[in-house]
Amino acid sequence: MAKSHLSITLDRIIEMVERDDNEGICGACGEDAYGVEPDARKYLCESCGECRVYGAQEWLLMVAG
Repeated sequence: MAKSHLSITLDRIIEMVERDDNEGICGACGEDAYGVEPDARKYLCESCGECRVYGAQEWLLMVAG
């Protein structure tokens, strides 16, 4: 996976997982994405147009694993 945006921290990811609101984060621009499955991979980001949105639980596996 390409380098991720600096705003993507373990604390931020854990907060999203705990909210359990179908959120994700774009690895390219760092924007929150809504309405994505927890295990989403490579979804299209509505902010920057890159296919780098991952669900919160998927981020947790990638960062903590």
